[in-house]
Amino acid sequence: MNATVLIVDDNEDIRFTLQEICKFADWKVHEASTGKAAVDLFQKLIPDIVLVDYHMPEWDGAKTTKELRKLDARVPIIILTVDERQEVADMFLDAGATDFALKPIKAPDLISRIRINLKIGKLTEDKNEVFVEKGINQNTLLSIKNCLIEQSSPSTIDEIQKELPIAYQTVHRYLNYLESKGQVDIIAQYGKKGRPKNKYQLI
Repeated sequence: MNATVLIVDDNEDIRFTLQEICKFADWKVHEASTGKAAVDLFQKLIPDIVLVDYHMPEWDGAKTTKELRKLDARVPIIILTVDERQEVADMFLDAGATDFALKPIKAPDLISRIRINLKIGKLTEDKNEVFVEKGINQNTLLSIKNCLIEQSSPSTIDEIQKELPIAYQTVHRYLNYLESKGQVDIIAQYGKKGRPKNKYQLI
């Protein structure tokens, strides 16, 4: 998938690492060392996705995300952070972020997250919200999507539920939603007895 990635981080070494990862995936890359510079560059480039560091001088990641959202309500914004606290995640979701990647960055994980968010961005073009489907909550959908990213192999609903404080029926409904959007594969596994068990993986 051809894409233009805007990297926003005040650390030159991290920007270089992120640039190399994105180039490996054949994406075009542009960089900004501050939030203000990112907003100016965004208006010129209109990138397909933005990677934003949490801790930056002047404008931090939350402020930068809010300012970017004023320009575009659709473009995926992935936050880069070492902070795993739920209140930090909630703050960025409220600011308009669509996903998170924990530092230190792992190339396979980041590439997977970017690819998934690019697909979601394509699905939601010309819409005012990232998710507008009735009954589908953005935070819940993001939690299930992130859980699937972290799984090393296709997972059953039971396995996903163990990782999340979400009811079995809710997980099932959201997986069906993702499957209907072409973002999840359902794999039927047959045992010696009984009905086959469905396993799920992100495409």
